[in-house]
Amino acid sequence: MADTRLLGNAHNTLHIRMSHTMTQRSHEVTLHRSPIAGINAMELASNHSFPRHTHDEYGIGVVLSGAQRSWSSVGQVESLPGDVITVNPGELHDGIPINGTVRRLADHLFRSEGPEAIRPETTREIEFVSPSLRDPLLGQHVNLLFGRLAGGAERLSVDEILTEVLKRLVSANFPAFNESRRFTPPVAKARARIEEDPSSQTTLSELAALSGVSRYQIVRAFSRELGTTPHAYLVQCRVRLARQLLLNGATMADVAQRAGLRTRAI
Repeated sequence: MADTRLLGNAHNTLHIRMSHTMTQRSHEVTLHRSPIAGINAMELASNHSFPRHTHDEYGIGVVLSGAQRSWSSVGQVESLPGDVITVNPGELHDGIPINGTVRRLADHLFRSEGPEAIRPETTREIEFVSPSLRDPLLGQHVNLLFGRLAGGAERLSVDEILTEVLKRLVSANFPAFNESRRFTPPVAKARARIEEDPSSQTTLSELAALSGVSRYQIVRAFSRELGTTPHAYLVQCRVRLARQLLLNGATMADVAQRAGLRTRAI
């Protein structure tokens, strides 16, 4: 039996609760309205295991309790209470609770098209390179930022603590930003082909020929550098395209056609 509830309160939050009494699964999400456009604050309490997926935004969060294991661009990482977690736009990752217990996360999502909110004073393309950071001071700042975002604090107050968070992330002693990670030429060429037109169909032979390697090598390279297969990466790109089309007001039928998503007749 499952129970799902949507709750609101005076702080303009959306609370989603799902409990499964038969399987002892729990999943609660609280979304908070932010005083800054392009920044969202979300609190998650869940023992669900999330499959590999991507976001369109940069993400900064902190583990409040419990622990989780996740795959990232640098391999498997574990995050414990107080650890800061980060993710880049389009970066594949997953999330698995350690020992199946509920973990609570306070997350902030930043639109990638809002450089003034997430980037330091540079025009370079940047990337988080540390998916899990054990730094008490940074964790305290991220918690404070979440409290101000969720509490509806004034813009100036939020800007101040956000600046402190980014300052800590880009400090010379603890660099968590870097120029975008470079992939090997075969993977870079195959990714570019998929991302250029995810709605169109392709074949492994096409990607391999384009990349100058064998079909076996391109599959191995994707698995090693992206943690997924070419087809799974194509599906993720289609899902992101569909999400953007929906946000722009397209109909479901139009989205399915333009994003290359197949529909089944009932």
